[in-house]
Parts: sequence; structure tokens; C-alpha cells
Amino acid sequence: MRYLMLTLPLALVAGAAHAQSVHQYSALALSPKGDTLAAVEQSDDPGRPIKGAIVVRSVTDGHILRRIEPCASCTLSGLTFSPTGTLAYLSRDRSAGTVALLQDGRTVATVRGIAQTPRFSPDGKRIALLVTIGAAKESGAVQAGVRQIGEIGETTDEQRIAVFDLATGPAAAAALKPVSPADRYVYEYDWTPDGRGFVATTALGNGDNNWWVATLDAIDATTGAVRQIAKPATQLNFPRISPDGKTVAYIGGLMSDFGSVGGDIWTVPFAGGAPVNRTPGSKQTITSMDWLPAGIRATSLAGAEARAVSFDPAKGAANLWSRPASFTAGDGRMVYSADGRVMAGVIQDFEHAPAIYAGPVAAPRQLTRDNDSLPAMVRARSVTWTNGGFTSQGWLLAPAKADPATKAPMVVVVHGGPSAANTPSYVSRGGLAPLSAAGYYLFLPNPRGSYGQGEAFTAANKRDFGGGDLKDILAGVDAVERVAPIDDARLGLTGGSYGGFMAMWTNTQTNRFKAIVSGAGLSNWISYYGTNGIDQWMIPFFGHSMYEDPAIYAKLSPITYIAKAKTPTFLYVGERDIEVPPTQSIEYWHALKALGVPTSLVIYPEEGHGIRDPKNAADLQTRTIAWFDRYLKR
Repeated sequence: MRYLMLTLPLALVAGAAHAQSVHQYSALALSPKGDTLAAVEQSDDPGRPIKGAIVVRSVTDGHILRRIEPCASCTLSGLTFSPTGTLAYLSRDRSAGTVALLQDGRTVATVRGIAQTPRFSPDGKRIALLVTIGAAKESGAVQAGVRQIGEIGETTDEQRIAVFDLATGPAAAAALKPVSPADRYVYEYDWTPDGRGFVATTALGNGDNNWWVATLDAIDATTGAVRQIAKPATQLNFPRISPDGKTVAYIGGLMSDFGSVGGDIWTVPFAGGAPVNRTPGSKQTITSMDWLPAGIRATSLAGAEARAVSFDPAKGAANLWSRPASFTAGDGRMVYSADGRVMAGVIQDFEHAPAIYAGPVAAPRQLTRDNDSLPAMVRARSVTWTNGGFTSQGWLLAPAKADPATKAPMVVVVHGGPSAANTPSYVSRGGLAPLSAAGYYLFLPNPRGSYGQGEAFTAANKRDFGGGDLKDILAGVDAVERVAPIDDARLGLTGGSYGGFMAMWTNTQTNRFKAIVSGAGLSNWISYYGTNGIDQWMIPFFGHSMYEDPAIYAKLSPITYIAKAKTPTFLYVGERDIEVPPTQSIEYWHALKALGVPTSLVIYPEEGHGIRDPKNAADLQTRTIAWFDRYLKR
């Protein structure tokens, strides 16, 4: 389970009132010729000229060609270029409950509900779109769930493919008729080269719960008829079809969350058949992919490095460009020109704020300079260590003004998932920044179960949650203490979702940490199984359902060993979290209270799997720092 790390105004956090604003870039798209790019750009500084606008730039030097601001109060997303270079995008009016699909300022369709991922047909005459008409909640299990009242489980949102002919007039919300069937949730899709249909990942029933058992399917663009191509044994993302229409590629692997992508490149005939792993034994994790006329282009995570790679089934993967940073673009991590020679992405690391890079795939250039004046608030270094036959990697973040001769407290930050990774993100306006500003070193480990070392490493914690991965984390702390002035008597630990489980679990396994903060953690896999909204995710990791093999669920539950817990623990969770219901935190809090262990629990109203409301997020930051200060500061 993934947990949303939030960025909030540091002015709301004591001691951080002088933080500068960060210019953000999202939904980056690149034209087929590779000469123009577009992104949604915004800043929370009212003195800046751009706020929530689409900015179109030249790839040659980054100069602005035009700005598009269709609605002052709307949210913009889904930027995509047609084969001839025209731009389409989505404009959401939350107050009206609608999403408009526009092409160069002309309204193509209006959806009453939510929509995402517009894609032009190969001939550019139609646009497909994922729509959820009359959505009861935001798309995705991390969003706040609907209240469980009345008869439950009988109706769920359906995300379907709709197709719009650009030669006709605008499609009104009342007349919108999706082409894919009503009983099937579509997660991702790609047009077939002949424009007659799609390849897609789909599942019957509840879309939040059933992604883990999704199939790879072909959908007819006229009739909506569905034909199964394959039912992979792994989870799958990024279905992409070859330019000749004969082969489908996808990223397949052990994944704990939709959207947290990692695995190997697999292919299967479009006509159907057995999928074949094309990168078996690879020591990197594929994180996004596209299939261009020039071949497959992908991104990967290899230890500390993010990579842009090309892939040839006969030759394997070849590194195009890499650096210890994070890449984002479109619905993947890099976007490419049609000939595969130009790429673009938003690049950032712990010390450098986001910037758009674009240019030749072997040497993209920094095009934007909006954030160049922002200072580094931490000093980051990659740390590697070995334990139990595995090599792990993590990040040590030292406060920018830390005295290397003075012992300091450190907080370990465990990522969610477990199929995920701690990767570089500029430390500035929220998230980890207040802890660093308060004088704490931060250690972000990627133990077994994480992405970045290949699929075998990711799968190494099956039926072993909290076992090998905790040993890896503790060995990582030892490695950090050998290279940095960390006071071992003042260690803290925090995490959200699976990281929240690890926080709860760690308290029952060791007394090395003197303060713990757990967000949306799991205390009891037995009670969790029947009360969460995504029980399908556990079977690939546990091997069987809880009803078939309760022993392994009990064995890996923190509540089983709760009498050993001694560390003061602050817990928090969203009221309407369907991934990890509040009852898991309540159960753990109740046990600590009964055992006399210092504890506090806050349930934030209206929140899902992640604290989004700025007031709630500010309260959480204040409580978190105060908790660590109480037990780790001298």
C-alpha cells in the first residue's frame, strides 16, 4: 500500500516561515516531431505570473510559445498531442462536477463525473478517454471512500473508455455513451495501430479492489466487445502494442499498488498466448514504458539511479541516460518524439527543485530555470550495504547546516508499498523538510521488497513482512552510523501505509528506536483482511487468503507480539481510509494504552489514505515534530 507524502506550506510549521515557493510542472507532453512540449505549470507564490496554466514551450531553448488558461478555477491535466501536433487536455470544474475535454481551446466533450488519460487515435480523427460517469468518489483506492451506510457493496464506480469523433460537434454530458461494457473497469489502455480497438488492463467488479487480478484484453472501438489476450500471473501496467499490431508489451511484476509501477518487460501475441518475460534476472526495475515506431522506450530504477532505456527483444535493455534523480512526465516518467530521438521529463533530486529537461535522448538539456535560485535544504548521499545475501540502497539526508562533528538524532522513514522505493524529491515546502529543519538526520532505506534491484529483490519479502526487510533496515542504520555523526541513543522511525505497518511491527521487535510515528498502519492482518476495501492485494504476497491460511497472517501481525512493545508511538489515520481502515490504528492504540506505553491517536475527518487537507496536514506536521522532539531531543 502506497501512502501519499504531502507538500504543505511551511509557513504553517513553526520555524519554517522563510521557505521559498517552488514552481511545479505536471502532465508534461511532447509533440510527435519533438520540437514542442507542454506542461501544466503553477506556483503558490502570488507574485509569479503563471498559476495553473498550460505552458507550451520550444524544445530548442525552452522559450514560451503560448499560455492556455481555459478556466480560472479549473484543474488542468491529461495533456496529449495529436499525430499532427495539436494539443488536447482536460479541464475539471469541481464546483460543477464536470470535466471538459478540449482540443486547442475547442470543447470536444463534457463529462459529468471524472475523466483521465485522453489519447488520440493513430489517424488523429478521434480521441479516447477514460470516464467515470456520476463518480461517487475520486478514482483510486487511496482516495477517501464513500461512507459504509445502508446496503453496502452493491454498487461501485465504473471507469470506461469513451470515444469522440473530432469531425462532429461537442458531445454533451447527457449524451455521452462509453464504448467499453458497463460491467468492466478499465485501468489503462492503448489504441491499436489500425484504430479499430484498444489493448487494455481491465477487471470485472470493484475497480479499487480488483486491479491485482486484472487481465490484458482487446476491446473493439465500435462494439465494445472484449477479448482476453492473457491472464498474467503477475500484476501488470503500461499495456502497449507494437507498431505492426502483432505484439503487446507490458510491465509485469509483484506490485502492491496501482500506480506504483515496477517489474520486468513482458510480451504476448495480440492474438493471445502465454506471456514471455523479456528481462528475466535483470538487476533494475522497469517503471514506465512506451512502444514507438523506433522501438520500446522505458524508464527504470537501478539502485540510486533513474534511467531512460531502450529495449530490443533480441539485445535487451540499453541505458540512454541516467542520474540519481526522479523523472516524471505524462502518465509515465519520460515522453518521447515519434522517432524516439528526443525525450523530455521533469527532473528533480533532494537538493535540486524540479526543472524540465528535453533534447536528444543521450543528452537532454535543462530548459527551465524557474527554481534555480532555491537553496538545498539537505545534503543527500546514497548509502549501500549488504545483509542476508542482499545488497540494499538508501538515502541519508543531513540538515544543510548540520555540524559534522556533533552527534545528532535521526529518523528512519520507511516507504509504503512494500513494492515501491524511496526516490529523490526536492526537500522544500513540506513532507520531510520540517524534520530536517528541526535538526534531524533522515534515513530513507530501500530494503528487500523494494524496487531498484530487480524482481527477485522485490519478491524477497513474500510471506515475510517485517522479517528480512526490518533486518535490512537495521543493518542500514548501522551503515549510516559508520559514515555520519548519528546518536544511536536518539533514533526515531516513521512510515505510512506499509511503512505504518513496519512502524507498528518494529515496536514489537526491537527497543532500538526511542520514538515512533505510524501513519495508516496495519496492526492485525486477521482483522484487516475482512474490513479493508482492497483485500485482493494480499494474496500475491501471502500466497492464500486469510480464510485459507490464517496462521501466516497471525504470524506477521504486530498485535500478536504487542506485549513486547515499549516505544512511545503516535498514530494517525484518515477517517474514510478504505486501504487501511482506522480500526487498525484504534486496535493498536488501545493495546498500547492498556499496556501503559505512551501513545496518541488522531483520526482526521473526511480523509482517505493520505492527509490532504492543508489544515489537517499542518496539524499532523506539528504533532509529528513535537512527538520526536519529546523523546529524541536533549
